[in-house]
Amino acid sequence: MAENNRELADFLRRARSQVDPSRAGLPQDGRVRRVPGLRREEVAMLAGVSPDYYARLEQGRRITPSPAVVQAIARALELDAAGRAHLEDLIGLTAAPASRRSRAVQRVRPGLYQLLDSLDGEPALVLGRRTDVLAANRMAKALFTDFDSMPATRRNYARWMFLDEDARSLFVDWQDQARAAVESLRFEVGRDPGDAATAALVAELRESSPQFDEWWEQHRVHQRTHGSKRLRHPLVGELTVEYETLTLPGDPDTTLYVYTTQPGSESRRALNLLASWAMTGGR
Repeated sequence: MAENNRELADFLRRARSQVDPSRAGLPQDGRVRRVPGLRREEVAMLAGVSPDYYARLEQGRRITPSPAVVQAIARALELDAAGRAHLEDLIGLTAAPASRRSRAVQRVRPGLYQLLDSLDGEPALVLGRRTDVLAANRMAKALFTDFDSMPATRRNYARWMFLDEDARSLFVDWQDQARAAVESLRFEVGRDPGDAATAALVAELRESSPQFDEWWEQHRVHQRTHGSKRLRHPLVGELTVEYETLTLPGDPDTTLYVYTTQPGSESRRALNLLASWAMTGGR
């Protein structure tokens, strides 16, 4: 089975196992359920396709359903927006743009560096494919870690999250943040399953981190657009930062993350203190 078809089969089985049959409005048939979730034939019935057709799809066969059928299956499996997009990617409804297929080395243009510098009071990161850290301003380095001190090939947010002990102690909600990193990588694999660098990163993390491997097998997907992080910083103590993501026009594989705090809050005061420390170079 081709790798992408295996991804599709695994994703559908995982999604099916997560649906509560009582919530799906299915009639009671008296049969004992030996495994959680929906049966294949129940997904087929809810989606309006034949059981054989859905079974072949879940087996990873080379089938290309229509967009309407994909949406019906997504509804039957109660997928959220990220899950629906991931399903479309795995089935092949969304063609990769030429810029993604070419796999050009990602570079940050000078104007974006200037924008990062202008946000000097707020931490800001630029992430590329597979959560590679392409750039970070002074405040982001002070809040998280100095990614520039790492070899260029190792500057990756997910790798840092799982393989650096400082990251584990920094995040009060480490499990939530780390799981989101796994789910974001899953989403990206669906968008571009043939990317060798992403496959190598996933293989490294699966081998090095049992927790990553466990969460990877769950086949959950997530697309980070906004949220919050709870930190226990070694210099300024506990604080909560909110983040917003901005995908750059003309470059959908590059995302700007900007972190802010509530005005007048203890978190804002902690971030101001960290900014003062960063301005003096840590002296």
